[in-house]
Amino acid sequence: MRILTDFRRVVCGISGGVDSAVAAYLLKKKGFKVIGVFMKNWDSRDESNTCLSLENDLEDAESVCRQIGIELIHVSFVKEYWNEVFSNFLSDYENGLTPNPDINCNRFIKFGSFYRHAFDKLGADAIATGHYAQTTFGSFLEDYQPNTDVKLIRAVDPTKDQTLFLSQVDQEPLRKTMFPLGSFCKTQVRRIAKASNLDSVYKKRDSVGICFIGNRKFTNFIHEYIPDKVGPFVDIDTDRILGWHKGIHHWTLGQKSRIAGTREISSVPN
Repeated sequence: MRILTDFRRVVCGISGGVDSAVAAYLLKKKGFKVIGVFMKNWDSRDESNTCLSLENDLEDAESVCRQIGIELIHVSFVKEYWNEVFSNFLSDYENGLTPNPDINCNRFIKFGSFYRHAFDKLGADAIATGHYAQTTFGSFLEDYQPNTDVKLIRAVDPTKDQTLFLSQVDQEPLRKTMFPLGSFCKTQVRRIAKASNLDSVYKKRDSVGICFIGNRKFTNFIHEYIPDKVGPFVDIDTDRILGWHKGIHHWTLGQKSRIAGTREISSVPN
């Protein structure tokens, strides 16, 4: 593939997982000048002073970059994440909504703060991530059009497609983003990692759930930030009080619940 002169220096987000590792490897293999960035978006210790997985992820990211032969830079967006993502997350829960912090994290942090840092501080021509997504500009911006809006396209692997979580990303960063994994299935990505001797990540399990909650139960986590507000479970047909809850921030629309003292499984109405 011909490297466009406008896109030689690519700053790639490196999370310590297999996807971003293979994305960086593919970029390097294509001949781009690749710089890895490990983002710290949340404090490395939770409210119980127990280390989360950040330190292990950083070690894996460093190992990957040594193997590929690229520089790794550490950047903290903890303040930005708190202000742009987490504060809104809490506000939505307090008001009975069920937010998706990954969408705001992509919009404001990975394609906001990280994008600006890559261009303003690291001299990037483009950024790249390990998301499973495609755009009309191609996986490596080979079809880039300077005066045309870019469109987001679903990834080849329907089970890993992440376009929903990228749906709020602005045009400016999306136009200058490479998605090297968009045309691959997850099984292919793991095979590439194994064949490329990316030993620290090729068997690593995918991260799931909300990153700042980790392995904790959601009810225990949210209690640290939003105080309980006791209220009744009410039968919408009879107005009969069925039981009591600790606050609407513990529930979401349609969620099923077995209320103490009743035989039926109830659900939060839409």
